[in-house]
Order: sequence, then structure tokens, then C-alpha cells
Amino acid sequence: MAALPRRAPLARRDFLALGAAATAAALLPGRAFAAIPTGVKLHGLSAFGDLKYSPGFSHFEYVNPDAPKGGQMNFAPPNSTFNQSFLTFNTLNSVVLRGESPPRTELCFDSLMASALDEPDALYGRLAATVTLSPDRNGFRFDLRPQARFHDGSPLTAEDVAFALKLYKDKGHPNLSQALRHMTEAVAVDPVTVDLTFNGKQSAQNILTVVAMPIVSKAFYTVNEFDASTMTPPLGSGPYKIGRVAAGQTVEYERVADYWGSDLAVNRGLYNFDRIRIDFYINRQAAFEALKKGDTHFREEFTSRVWATGYDFPALRDGRVVKREFPGEKTPSMQAVALNQRRAQFRDVRVRRAIANCFDFEWTKRVLFYGAYERSQSNFERSDYKAEGPPSPEELALLEPFRGELPPETFGEAVMQPVSDGSGHDRKLLRAASRLLAEAGWKRAGNFVVNEKGERLRVEMLAEDDGIVRLCSPWAENMKTIGIDASIRQVDSTQYEQRQSNFDFDFTLLAWSIGATPTADGLEILYDSRMAKTPGMRNYPGTESKAVDALIEAAGKAQSRVELVTALKALDRVLRARLDWIPTYYLANHRVAYWDMFGFPEQKPDFGFPVEALWWFDKDKAAKIGKG
Repeated sequence: MAALPRRAPLARRDFLALGAAATAAALLPGRAFAAIPTGVKLHGLSAFGDLKYSPGFSHFEYVNPDAPKGGQMNFAPPNSTFNQSFLTFNTLNSVVLRGESPPRTELCFDSLMASALDEPDALYGRLAATVTLSPDRNGFRFDLRPQARFHDGSPLTAEDVAFALKLYKDKGHPNLSQALRHMTEAVAVDPVTVDLTFNGKQSAQNILTVVAMPIVSKAFYTVNEFDASTMTPPLGSGPYKIGRVAAGQTVEYERVADYWGSDLAVNRGLYNFDRIRIDFYINRQAAFEALKKGDTHFREEFTSRVWATGYDFPALRDGRVVKREFPGEKTPSMQAVALNQRRAQFRDVRVRRAIANCFDFEWTKRVLFYGAYERSQSNFERSDYKAEGPPSPEELALLEPFRGELPPETFGEAVMQPVSDGSGHDRKLLRAASRLLAEAGWKRAGNFVVNEKGERLRVEMLAEDDGIVRLCSPWAENMKTIGIDASIRQVDSTQYEQRQSNFDFDFTLLAWSIGATPTADGLEILYDSRMAKTPGMRNYPGTESKAVDALIEAAGKAQSRVELVTALKALDRVLRARLDWIPTYYLANHRVAYWDMFGFPEQKPDFGFPVEALWWFDKDKAAKIGKG
């Protein structure tokens, strides 16, 4: 059985009102980054002012600063961002909505700051040597490194930074433009100084998103159309540049030998492969065969059946391929189904609960998952943000103003998904589902339930690959049992992305990593009312709720991690009671297989697993297995 590869919400892959009247003063917009001094040049930023690394640090602790450069990794990416696709690509531009681009184009670009993967929300200077907050905390001055260069040798200046951010605000992918909507100015003061100004309505963590955005060349996009779907490689400045490309089939990223930032503390020990190659396969079995043959060197396995029964091939038996698990990140994860409430039949929560009752997780875990997965209950699974038990007084203070809007279940024990008898056809749960449909006005007429107009309750389950079809098939059969006209529509990658982006579906799945310190920008992408009508956003259910919007705003104004936890627990209660997303399942670890030709730090960082950046080519190991 297959899990979904993960999507990350914002520019970096691993990115990454909180009380009653008594805390109101701490929630004023002007108190953003209240723990961080103003008027002082800072080498790093974090949401709550906590930085592990001091000025002048030499490298992150989780890297090997002496890792050798060289070799090639043929890599199957386990996650993506923006318009990136795992199955094909028709553009090399990842920062617009149009088209499908290959994963890891972000390796070709630098950002103002870079994340530390052993801290939940810290970023340190990359293009920017320092950042200074204005007295009102709505302005940020970045002092750029004068040695920064694009791949053609031209300097990367403050003009490029200002140009890129204004371009994203106007024409960028919605994930970018939404995060920049409160930016009022981006001004190049001189070639190495850029000022960003915000209107005071931004969340306290908003700047963490902005400083991680890729910086593109003003000169390049002055003569090239920014939002075109094109196979022309954009001019970058990062550790890699795009090399050989076969449209829809293969992309290679070549390490830039004279990369200007190679000796920066945030880069030392990273970006070690001379070449990173990604091949694209239409189905998972073909991709798995590529690993077995050695065409792919690293693969994360998302199909339980294959992990349990398929890893028995010559290269693994003789030790050339290693199969092992690495710990998952200490970040909230979400894998869930959205029922599109833009369509009238799914607006009644009783209908959504009836459909949820038809998912027999216990049977699925035993038969399809080989016991590997656990039931997800929360949009913030595996984190302190997951609501448990009854709401605390602090949570109630946030929820009470919206009691009239919210389901009564919000104010009791955190809503849990039903547990089946594991038979695959739990009669008790299906009878309860039938009662819910009847209460919602759907009456049985022959083999189907119909509304007062005689229209059937139809659910088309959108799938991108065979693994999701296997998951959906028993779910659809249970729906048919209670009279729902359920069907499965498998489409190709391009159609799948287009239909999701345009909200053209009944039922779709999403796997999402929202970061160890969720920002208001990331939360808005998934849950904010405005995103329900914005193509390209991930508010797939079409959630429109004043309570949800207020809790997102509260999370954005949090001045401590305690306040953030309170707001997100309250938000989790609301989402679970509304059942905007039907939680499905999660996996605690990374299940990976790789050809034994790599070196890597054994201690994996807590907040990311970018093997293509962390690992390195080991010539001696490679020679022993014939991959030298």
C-alpha cells in the first residue's frame, strides 16, 4: 500500500490571539519578534529569539565539514514544493503556478538566509551577512555579502533581491505571493543593502518565510518572461545549476565548482555530489525496478507492500544495496482526505462523517499496510500541537467567542476517528454512516441514496497512481454499501495537479509537512478562508470559517512557543470537529534503500533529511560494489 510523497508548504523543503484579555498586549502586531533586539545587526533569526549557533560559527553540527566533493547520486526525491511533480515536468520554472517543474530546482538558487535542521525555526545568513530590525519591527535591513555571484559571474545585488520579492508578490506562485502580501516596500539602498518594509499586519513569523525565498536575477527576467512555461534554465546563484535535461524524463543538476558561497558556515559540508540526477517514471513499480537495476541510487519507499515483500533482489541480498529506516522529523505531519465543500453534497458535516466511517483503517493496516502505519487523528500528528483530552482554559479562551459557529464537539474531548472491527466491512460503523446520511436528508432509493430532488450522492475519488487506487477501492466499496455512488478516477500527473489546483474534484488526498514551528503563512495555505477561492492553494476542502481564520491569526501573533502550542491545539480541535480533513495514516520513520556507495553523518538532524545535500560519494565503497 502506498503513502503519498510529501509536499512542503513554502520556499524551503524542510521549513519549515493566543490568550484572553490578559495576554492581549503580547498579541499586538507591533510586538513581532518581541524577544529580538532592534537596531542591532543579527547573524540569525528565529521565531522566538532562540539561536543555537553563535556569530562566527564554522558549520552546522549535523554535517561533515570535511566531506569530499565528487561522484553522482541518482536520486528519487521523496518531497517537493510549489509546482513540482514527481512523475514528469514541462517547465524549469518552479516559482510560478503554471506548468509542472522537476523537484530540486531550488538547489540552483540562494536565499537571504538558510535554515538550520537541528533547530525548529532558526535561519542564518546566506546571501545576507546580517539583518537589522527597525524599532517598530516592521522593517528589516539586510547587509548582503559583496562576493555573491550568479552563475554567469555577474554580482547578485540588492537590486536583485528587491526585484525578486516584488516579482513574486505580483506574479509568483500563490505560496509566494500570499506570504508577501503585507510587504509594502522592497528597496535597494545601495548594491549591498536592501530594506524590506511590512504594513504591520504580517504574522510574527512571516519574515522567516520571506528570507528563505529563492532570489532570481533581475537581468535575466528583464529579457525573459517570468511566468512563461519554459525549458530555458533560469539564471541562478546556488550550489548547483541545471545540466542535461530530457523533458519529462530526466534532469541533472551539476555542482558549481566555483560556487561563491561554498565556504559559508551555512554551506560547509553540504552540496557534495558533482551531479544529482533525477529520472521520472510514470508508475511506482518502474521506479522500483530502476533501484533494483542500479539506475537509481537512493529511494524512499512509500508502498508498504513493496517494503514488506519486494526487497528481495540480488543486489540487496549480496549487500550492494542497504535497506534501513531513519527516524522521522520532529515536525507535525498531515496525511488526510479533503471532501470539496464547494460542492453542495459535502457541506453537511454529517455527510463527511458518514464517508469517514467507510474508511476501515484497521483492515487497511493489516491487509494493505502490512502493519506499518498508524492511524492519524490530527492535522498536527506527531507534535505538541495535537489536541488531546478536553480543551485547557487557555484554549477555551480562544474558542469561546466562536461557540455559536463551531460544532459542539469542539468543546469536549478532542474528536477521534472511529475504530473498526478490522473486518473491512464493519456493520456497526456502516449503520451509523447510514443514519448520518438520513439525518442529512439523503434517503435510500433502490441501490442509492438521493436528496429531495432525486439526485444521487456521488463521490468521485481522484487518484494519481495505482497505490492510491488500492487504498480507495475498499473505501469506495463501503460507500456503495450505504448507497453512495462512489467511483475512482485515475488521471495522469498533469491532470491531477491541474484538477487539484483548480479545485476540480470531489475527493482528494494530501500529504503535507508544515514545519516544526508552523507559520501563519503556511497555515493559511491549508485552512484560511481566502485560500478557498485562490487557485493553487491547498485549502482543498474549501474551508471558510471565522473561527479558523482567527486561530490562524492568533498563531501568527504568538510570542512564545507555549502560546503557539495553545493556538494550534485549539485550531486542531476545530478542524477535527468540523472534519474539513479526514485524517488517514502516518509513518514514524523514513524507509529507504540505497546503493552502498555513500557516506553520511550517522546522527540525522531532527528537522530535515535532505540526503542529496547532506550525504557524499564514498569512492572506496563505490569501488567495492562496482559503482566507482
